[in-house]
Amino acid sequence: MSAGKVIFINGASSSGKTSIVHALQACSDEPYLEAGIDKFIWMLPQRYLDRPLWDEVLGLADRPGVTGRSLVHGMHHAIASLSREGINVVADHVLVERAWVSECADLFSELPAYLIGLQCPLEVLEKREQGRKNRTLGQAKLQFPIIHQYVVYDLEVNTSLLSAEACASAILSRIQSPPDAFRRLQRQMI
Repeated sequence: MSAGKVIFINGASSSGKTSIVHALQACSDEPYLEAGIDKFIWMLPQRYLDRPLWDEVLGLADRPGVTGRSLVHGMHHAIASLSREGINVVADHVLVERAWVSECADLFSELPAYLIGLQCPLEVLEKREQGRKNRTLGQAKLQFPIIHQYVVYDLEVNTSLLSAEACASAILSRIQSPPDAFRRLQRQMI
């Protein structure tokens, strides 16, 4: 059995990750399981999703707490397991920790896993964040200076210029060729 493809979409809060995940699922000829950070966070009991308990347990937008680190560690391993079972996965992520990037490089360098970066100016992110009723204001600003700090990408798309569907189309074109970002990252992390 061949491994399933993994598409990691990394970007700051309000950069369009979820919209692109859903656009990929809608326009791909192959099924992709959505298994990103939002799905894992929403598995927690409701009381952990409200402040101040969220901050104490999961951490802040730019630095996770103990439970946040464990949750992301488990997510990485779950996605790798799904891929090894032949299941395609698309996952939104916020790679704000160097250790997360290193772990992903180790887990995904030998799998058909692609790392996609979402670029978007801070002023656009903040405007989107203010317009959404389900976001904590300030997350984008905290994540913006570090979200791309530790990574290289197979593809970068600018979500202030392209629709979610256009981004999905560019990603689907890119995954027709072998990935190399996680291999490059693994060499850099050594």
